[in-house]
Amino acid sequence: MKSPKKKPSPQNTDQAELPLGAGSASQPPKDKVEKTEDRPARTPASGADRSQVTTSTDEPTPKRQPGEKVQDEQAPLAQSYRNWFLDYASYVILDRAVPHLDDGLKPVQRRVLHTLWDMDDGRFHKVANVVGATMKLHPHGDASIGAALVSIGQRGWLIEPQGNYGNLLTGDDAAAPRYIEARLTNFAKDVLFNPKTTTWQLSYDGRNKEPITLPAKFPIVLLEGADGIAVGLATKILPHNFNDLCRAAINHLQGKTFRILPDFPTGGTADFSEYNDGERGGKVKVRAKIEERSKYLLAITELPFGVTTESLIESILAANAKGKIKVKHVDDNTADKVEILIHLPPGSEPDKVIQQLYVFTSCQVQLNPAACVIVRDPKTGDDKPHFLGVRDILKASAEATKALLKRELEIKLGELEQQWHWDSLERIFIEERIYRLIEKSKTWESVLTEIRGGLKPFLKQLSREVTEEDIVRLTEIRIKRISAYNRFQADEAMKRIEQGIKDTKANLKNITAYAVAWFEMLQDKYGKGIKRRTSYDEIEQIDAAAVVSANQRLYVNRKDGFIGLNWRQHEFVTECTVLDSVLCIMKDGSLKVAKVGDKIFMGREIIHVAIWPKDGDTNFYTMVYQDGETGKAFAKKFQIGGLSRDKLYPLVKSENSRVVFLEVSATEKEMPRALHISLDGRSGARIREFDFDLTRLPVSTRASKGLTVTKWSVKDVTATK
Repeated sequence: MKSPKKKPSPQNTDQAELPLGAGSASQPPKDKVEKTEDRPARTPASGADRSQVTTSTDEPTPKRQPGEKVQDEQAPLAQSYRNWFLDYASYVILDRAVPHLDDGLKPVQRRVLHTLWDMDDGRFHKVANVVGATMKLHPHGDASIGAALVSIGQRGWLIEPQGNYGNLLTGDDAAAPRYIEARLTNFAKDVLFNPKTTTWQLSYDGRNKEPITLPAKFPIVLLEGADGIAVGLATKILPHNFNDLCRAAINHLQGKTFRILPDFPTGGTADFSEYNDGERGGKVKVRAKIEERSKYLLAITELPFGVTTESLIESILAANAKGKIKVKHVDDNTADKVEILIHLPPGSEPDKVIQQLYVFTSCQVQLNPAACVIVRDPKTGDDKPHFLGVRDILKASAEATKALLKRELEIKLGELEQQWHWDSLERIFIEERIYRLIEKSKTWESVLTEIRGGLKPFLKQLSREVTEEDIVRLTEIRIKRISAYNRFQADEAMKRIEQGIKDTKANLKNITAYAVAWFEMLQDKYGKGIKRRTSYDEIEQIDAAAVVSANQRLYVNRKDGFIGLNWRQHEFVTECTVLDSVLCIMKDGSLKVAKVGDKIFMGREIIHVAIWPKDGDTNFYTMVYQDGETGKAFAKKFQIGGLSRDKLYPLVKSENSRVVFLEVSATEKEMPRALHISLDGRSGARIREFDFDLTRLPVSTRASKGLTVTKWSVKDVTATK
């Protein structure tokens, strides 16, 4: 009876997905891959430092006796949680989110590029096929593979796209993988692949082999940029200009100082004064390029990095809806180049609108770089995340490139010397007719002995000893090869090999100059016509309050205690901006400051409403209030001082108090000098009207109690100057 087939697990591209376990023994790589060194597949927690974490032991858990209290901290579940969380965290950091310093790639990117190289025949491949082939190496779903391939293809340096790959400018998505094609660029073939210098490991299931890192001979991570969020850390490396990187690498190899600044594919103007070499804590301000084409027409032709035309237009419309800017309408004519047309209403000031766009929309953004990469410890071989500056990354890449070039030259020298040795043996074997010595040999051993004896007089002409493998190879030379042997051609071939050996040794002796020539070759081959797209300049901070337009109308409903914008049915207060705050004083002696909005409740029976000055209120207040606890009337002169928004402040000393007089003066000299007090006719006071001298009352804080005016109920108060 056949066992039922297991249902395939659903695909999951979320970061929380864990890798599959190890499978069967590995198969050798395809013919295109030459094995140099094998490593076992890395476990999820490979390279993590667990020295500070208690690990579970193999000892059995002691049996709990009846009535014994359970110790949760010693339970296997709690212990496993601690251990496996560390495994998960290190897995996400090392195998998902953070690029490796050696080749500047995340694992999924590396697997995509390796698969494309393995499939390469010079023609385009359907992306769906590439995704399927990559899944042999990648332990996750096809969505993450396809997204990584499209992202690399959109930049165009490593993958040549064909078909609809979406648009970085507009944010449009790429077509489905079955409709688009891809192949490696010549640049990728030049700088990323060499099986002779590649170290291999088993794939997640043990069926295939994949490179631990690609032998990259260029700072790919600085060219492409990188973003990633892992457990407890994030990386953000901004992209740089190709020619800038080549020049910086050359300067480093020559011992000169250098500085590299990001260059964004969307252009714009950036302020790198606080870039901090791309390390944590740095920041970069980036602005769109805005042109004034006429008095009532603005055009955005370059975008800040990470902003699409769709998101930018949404931010403009949102700011317009909130009254922060005023635009008539917006047109998006973006295709290969950005063109967003902003039509302004009559009476607009284009210069001021441009400032408003920078302040209130995505026309200006701030980027916070944090260059984090995986670095392999040369002593232990462990991979750990490190935060580095972009100059440190470039220096490490330039030195790694020099080391790889040296390794390639050493391999080439060994191959040339081996070829020279073999060609010399072949020439001696044929020209000295040593092959005739084996005509009468009847056994294999006698054949080898005759050839060895025939070569003995010529051993001094060789560069090394003759091995039995060399002799066996001589016996495999065909008669056709011997009969067609041309001494002149053989001598010419030997001269070319000897010249190659000489040149290779010279390059090894001057490896730094050779590495410099490598970067110069790359710049000459791939850097023509590539100019910086992002200009850099100091960007001054714009005061939002200074550029916002006072195009709103503030109204108040005093009885119900509401303020709001555009309430035409209520009392008009003043014109204001959407950034203003409003000060209200209520009949009960409470004070509140709030930001203007469509409808804000301040407190019932508003007796004073005004725009709260941006630099703080400097006005002088004169107030008379009837205390709710004692019934006495108090007078006070005060200034409000500092306040927080949306918080009630009492100007009186007890509940149920009421304000009977309030006057606001711009200066202390303008404050009233006396008050004429009229008492309630129902009070028992014999004198019902009198003047109260304010000159003896000092200006105090809003929390002061004030001086007693009368113990009777006050009916009316008027001020005299």
